[in-house]
Amino acid sequence: LCRGGLAERLCRLQNRERSAISFWRHQCISEDKIPSDKSGVLIVKILEIFEECTIQVAICQQLEQSPAALSPEDAVVNAEEPILKVLFTRETAAHLKGRPQDVIHIYPPWQKLLLQNADVPVIMNTYFSQKVLISEHSEAREKTYGLTKMLIRKNIISLAQTFRLDDLDDKLHQESSDNQVPCAPQTLNNGDPKRCPLALSAVNDSLLEMVESQGAVGWREVQVRVVIQRVYCLPAREGHRSYTQGNKPLCATPVANSDPPNARLCLLVQDAYGMFSEVQLQSLSSTDDIEQYCRRWEGKSCCLAGMKILQRTTRGRALGLFSLIDSLWPPVVPVKVPGQSQDSEMMTTNLPPPSFCYILTVQSGEIHVEVDEEEQISNLYQPPAVHGLKEILRIDGCNKRCSFWALVLYRRLQTKHSVPLDQRETLLFVTDSTLQNVVHGIPKVVVAALTASCVLSMEIIEALSAGSRLVFFKDALWGNGRIICVERTVLLLQKPLLCSAAGADLSELTGPVRLDELDSTTQANSICALRGTVVGVNESTAFSWPTCNRCGNGKLELCPQDRESLYCNQCSEVVTTPVLKMQLEVFLRCPSQPQSTVKVKVWHEITLFVLLTMLLFLQTYEVQSVLGKEVGLLNCYVHSVTSHPNCAVLEEIVLL
Repeated sequence: LCRGGLAERLCRLQNRERSAISFWRHQCISEDKIPSDKSGVLIVKILEIFEECTIQVAICQQLEQSPAALSPEDAVVNAEEPILKVLFTRETAAHLKGRPQDVIHIYPPWQKLLLQNADVPVIMNTYFSQKVLISEHSEAREKTYGLTKMLIRKNIISLAQTFRLDDLDDKLHQESSDNQVPCAPQTLNNGDPKRCPLALSAVNDSLLEMVESQGAVGWREVQVRVVIQRVYCLPAREGHRSYTQGNKPLCATPVANSDPPNARLCLLVQDAYGMFSEVQLQSLSSTDDIEQYCRRWEGKSCCLAGMKILQRTTRGRALGLFSLIDSLWPPVVPVKVPGQSQDSEMMTTNLPPPSFCYILTVQSGEIHVEVDEEEQISNLYQPPAVHGLKEILRIDGCNKRCSFWALVLYRRLQTKHSVPLDQRETLLFVTDSTLQNVVHGIPKVVVAALTASCVLSMEIIEALSAGSRLVFFKDALWGNGRIICVERTVLLLQKPLLCSAAGADLSELTGPVRLDELDSTTQANSICALRGTVVGVNESTAFSWPTCNRCGNGKLELCPQDRESLYCNQCSEVVTTPVLKMQLEVFLRCPSQPQSTVKVKVWHEITLFVLLTMLLFLQTYEVQSVLGKEVGLLNCYVHSVTSHPNCAVLEEIVLL
């Protein structure tokens, strides 16, 4: 806040006001009596209570000074005194817990506001108020009522009514009582799964209006209608476990005394005004469910209720979330503008992107999401725009979301020992027809880095372990020359039913996959093809080990009965003809890198290893017998490339 400015002065005033109210209440409680000074005290009896725009409105009748022995029910009403409309803030109302027939003492400095064309004066500034409990009967009634929630009707006032717009629908001209709903908590009857409180409550189309009118503690009695733009999983930290049956609403129950699930189902939703919100739902028992949720829910309208606000986040605090929101902005159809006429010419897409977003979660035991799966896809829905990898490599800027369809050729876990195993990146080397058909200038294979926060289904994990697969990468992040799969990135084996090709060449690969040959532009942590001449073998680092010829176990032991034989614990048998495996480091001279020394680590059962092993065995392990031999093309992973000295360290690999 600017020093000495209006905002700072207002902040100080509010702090002093809160302190004065707290001190006054503490004094009343500690002295356990009503303040003796009755000058200027307004005594009212509550006739009716309702809530409007987070303010509790009490319709009251003023009382004359009555004897202390009288109960509130017996208090004398002055018929000549007009009815009063008393406004209580949310905090004051929570402190008073007022009900009809209660007597309230309102101490100065209350104020009376007289409105034009209104017969009922409005009483404001009611911070210093106290409920009067005079008789034992009243105290017993208070204790009894304190155990139950008060049903208070809530008037839903739309922005169109507030600004008195001319083009209102007939619905907006109905009496406010048509939109009133009870604010008691709706509980789900476990014995009657067909009971659905959502069907009885009012429906709104503005997330922001719901948040402002219902508050951070959540809303139960009103629904918000939104469109599901994306379905994804986030790593579960703490949460709820929920269950779904067909088209029935989801119900959440808190997790107790159980291991936390791996992932939580989340929705990115958008309302009719273009505002986004992330809804964190249940923890999935299996991440394989994510694909079916994507296919069933994305693009459909749904109604939210029973939500509570976890966090109000901003662009600076949630770059990943807002990069996804930015990819969906501007809306594909014009959206409503708060406070303006909703004529077609007033609905515009020339709006700045959202600067904040509410993270919502479900309240335990509440019905909270109802998706109409039979409904048509909403016009507001933006399916993922699929690009070719060549087009993605040409995108300017960073933190841009992109979706593509690619063939995974090879995967490798990063081996940074300082990083815990469950937090390391996995590198996926991918390609598509747009890269394979390029002659030069663009790599034929690119890396998609999988971070630990990207939740993968078991179906994807098993598919990548089994072999090379076509995978759909939805909402991956592009920036600083890298494709990164982060939170809110989804990997699927099937392309979504709705996706726009964005003019990309998505033809499938024909023929064998080609890698770029090693040259001066090759970088570390990439894969390439290699050909060259053997100029040396590092005998000091070469080693071999015997393996079981039946199961391939490389940890053989000496046989207890015969110390000259080997024994396999997995087969529980003596190994009479072990298979010898070796590791070698070979130095090559490559025509594409004549000034560099290329060191290749070769392992058992790989092309170069088999060739060298045959030659070494034929020449009785004479290294000179392999020097000068031509090898290639070999598929290699590049560990490092240095310029001083000119050296490249590679490892021969087998593609998926």
